[in-house]
Amino acid sequence: MKHRIARATAVTAVAALALTACSAPAADTDAGDDGAPKGEVTLWMYPVIRDEAASKDFWEAAEADYEKEFPDVDLTIELQTFDKRDEQISAALAANSGPDIVLITPDQAATYLNVGGLLPVDDAIEDERDAFFPATLEAATFEDELYGVPLFQNVFTTAYNKTVFDDAGLELPTTWDEIRDAAPVLADSGIAAMDYLGTPEQTLNLSFYPFLWQAGGTVFSDDGTEIAFDSKEGVEALEFLVDLQKEGGLPADAATQSVGIEGSPLAAGTVGIRPTTQPSELAQMRAALGEENVVVGPPLEGETQATYGNPGLLSLTSINKSENRAAASSVLTFLTSKDFQTDLNAAAGNFPSRTDVEIAGPEADRAAYEAALKVANPGEPNPAARQVMAVLAPYIQSALRGDLSAKDALEKAAEEAQAVLDRS
Repeated sequence: MKHRIARATAVTAVAALALTACSAPAADTDAGDDGAPKGEVTLWMYPVIRDEAASKDFWEAAEADYEKEFPDVDLTIELQTFDKRDEQISAALAANSGPDIVLITPDQAATYLNVGGLLPVDDAIEDERDAFFPATLEAATFEDELYGVPLFQNVFTTAYNKTVFDDAGLELPTTWDEIRDAAPVLADSGIAAMDYLGTPEQTLNLSFYPFLWQAGGTVFSDDGTEIAFDSKEGVEALEFLVDLQKEGGLPADAATQSVGIEGSPLAAGTVGIRPTTQPSELAQMRAALGEENVVVGPPLEGETQATYGNPGLLSLTSINKSENRAAASSVLTFLTSKDFQTDLNAAAGNFPSRTDVEIAGPEADRAAYEAALKVANPGEPNPAARQVMAVLAPYIQSALRGDLSAKDALEKAAEEAQAVLDRS
């Protein structure tokens, strides 16, 4: 999907002037006599590598390796924290002072592009576009231009407590119909067929939206101007969950269930399927249930197969000056190359955004996550994406509690969400 976004018609005067002033085309003064890029580039990097000391060492080495290859460029990688990231980046854009490149998510890209805060980066991967998973590029493509180069992916797939299915004499279900069939059999033994994390703390990208996509639905219309989750497909997705709840196929507290695995019904062995699982959660599941009892499978399938996979995007901000444009482009190319992604994914435990980088981990897990990467949906980038989630989540809870029908819940949510979208 080539995303379209409605451009903001008004921003603060300071931001408007700043962003307009720094979005001019690149000048021809950003290369040395030998054609090599030159200049200064600042990158804001966030905690991709969880261990703080290891992160510091890794990115210092990255700086050194890059500058060895491009000695006329002074690269500074500043390590930031996730705390108040949106506010930090927005303030930098408004002040026209801060990073040339920043690590962001697709929905953030939509937001910052909406106020003129990003510049296109197609040139950075001009010769290697085909090496990237298409969905990772689509996530950062707006109005047919690329506004972020995918550095890595977080991807989620299905994990099973194999024991509960073996004990019930059932095969591991991979489709909605198979889950429907398994649910009453497992419920007779006090087992919920599938987990669902209904707490508002959980992003809908990891709770309701994968089922919406599996039904063939979307959150927004193709042009991003209309709410679409109240479609026939959306109702089918929510009814699937509501029907499971009624049959004991979801935990009793699914509408409010928290995110953590420790202390959850899943860890207690009373749930069969976790539909969106990342590798770090696999380790927790195996610690709780036993290594041999946890199996990883491909994403679930309704009308289609889909899961959530969120690329981390290196985006070029409007702060970048034209004299440093070629240098910034070379940084983007270097940090998203095959060799660098191989090193980063080994250090961070994420997944590559490139098809030519091998996925690490046990062979069975690797095969399942490779399948997931091929059908990963990066979410639906829109400046109002997070506000729309905040409107929709309580209505999903109402349907799961039986307070509203699936259709009524989505229609009421869509009316409120459309007002939010119109304002944005």
